Amino acid sequence: MTTPLMTERQRKAGFFLCLATIVLAVLDQNIVSAATVPIVRDLDPDHGVDLIPWLISAFALAATAALPLYGKLCDVLGAKRVFLGAVTVFLAGSALCGAAQSMGQLIAFRALQGIGGGGLMSVTMVVMAHLKGPQEKAGNGKSGSFGGIVAGVGMALGPLVGGLLSDHADWRWIFYVNLPVGLAVLFFAARTLKLPHHTRRHRIDFLGAGLAAAFSTSLLLVTEWGGKQYAWTSPLVLGLICGSVAALGLFLWRQATAAEPVLPLGMFKHPNLRIGFAVQGLVGMALMGSIVYIMIYLQVVRGLPATSAGLFLLPMAFGMTVVGIASGRLAAAGWSHKTFVISGTACAVVAMLLLATTGAGTSLWVIRAELLLLGVAFGQLVGQLLQLIQDSAPREQLGVATTGIRFFQTLGSALGAALFGTLLTRVFSARMPGGNTSTIGTLTGRRHEVAVHAFVTSMDVVFLAAAGIMALALLIASRLPARKPAQLEVAIAA
Repeated sequence: MTTPLMTERQRKAGFFLCLATIVLAVLDQNIVSAATVPIVRDLDPDHGVDLIPWLISAFALAATAALPLYGKLCDVLGAKRVFLGAVTVFLAGSALCGAAQSMGQLIAFRALQGIGGGGLMSVTMVVMAHLKGPQEKAGNGKSGSFGGIVAGVGMALGPLVGGLLSDHADWRWIFYVNLPVGLAVLFFAARTLKLPHHTRRHRIDFLGAGLAAAFSTSLLLVTEWGGKQYAWTSPLVLGLICGSVAALGLFLWRQATAAEPVLPLGMFKHPNLRIGFAVQGLVGMALMGSIVYIMIYLQVVRGLPATSAGLFLLPMAFGMTVVGIASGRLAAAGWSHKTFVISGTACAVVAMLLLATTGAGTSLWVIRAELLLLGVAFGQLVGQLLQLIQDSAPREQLGVATTGIRFFQTLGSALGAALFGTLLTRVFSARMPGGNTSTIGTLTGRRHEVAVHAFVTSMDVVFLAAAGIMALALLIASRLPARKPAQLEVAIAA
């Protein structure tokens, strides 16, 4: 591997290119959810509603399936080549989505966009790690922290941006808006980035990548369909569960026997990597669940339109940004990652417990304050967990480790959505037999009051479960070694 020299100006330019790329990736992951109605009305008003689940999940399925391969490609081909390729695929998918003439075309092009989008998020983090200046030693870099915070803020603001574009412009612009920004990123990245490239030939474990894709796709389909389109006991869902278990077993066997696996099992011997992956998965469960169910509460119980409900995520985004930047600077001053991970998980537990007290008449300002606290919690976690992983991973496995943490977060988000959705439905059905959460807005009088009360108390149970998940994350985080990652690597090498 050779390491080209970059000037400080080039490093800063590359850093801002990466931030723009992350914004594109995260916004596009959930921006479509706010524009499904105008899309269906335009492309297929008669049968399009039945295809909405595929439209929403196509991006996430493709992005997650490609993640393990992206990490290995970065370590084999170099991050710049893979980055440029991912941006190109993403832009091609965006252009085709904007020009789609049917729901089938849009779903297929959305999957293509997702393949590129998975690389935008994960490979960009690898690029940012390589952009660290020589003065940024292990444990002191702030770039990964900024990248993680931008990703978290984009996740919170995606539904808001999607709602604004769909309300005030044609829905196709949620895809076309990517083109000028993406083309600028592609042009300047090709000219500016000078990253390490490899001179030794490597073998890529395509079989392992395929098994990882099969496992993640099966698992995500289970979480998308189970208890919704199909009963948990249906042959299709049970078959997908068996398929995901079989694919996982084969994947682990392949990683233990392959010469150059896409996810080396030896990485899990590093305490920071093992614990960081576990905490990131739990954070993914709680973060996605909190955003989804706060939005449902504001629209179903408080009667707010989607755009107005999205504005309630601004305090959360503000908290994530401010605290994320502050934690990055404190980490650069010598504070340990363990301090932030423990503090962040503890704050998340408190925020979830407060959200679990939400009632039908709770002040909206109280909800904003609780979301601000939640942002403070996740602002400490999203960036610092990424930095912990990158600082702890061996340099030759930086790509695999970085995409690995994104992979665990994505799977955690999917499992969290399925777990919380099933819990909400079961509790609501027990408290209002024969009721359906989707019809609450059509009820009147006493029956509406009973349904709202049943929904709110069911949602409180969901947030109690989320608090339990973050308490488990706090317990796991307490096992992090007190030493800094650089010291840990020396000890492992010895």
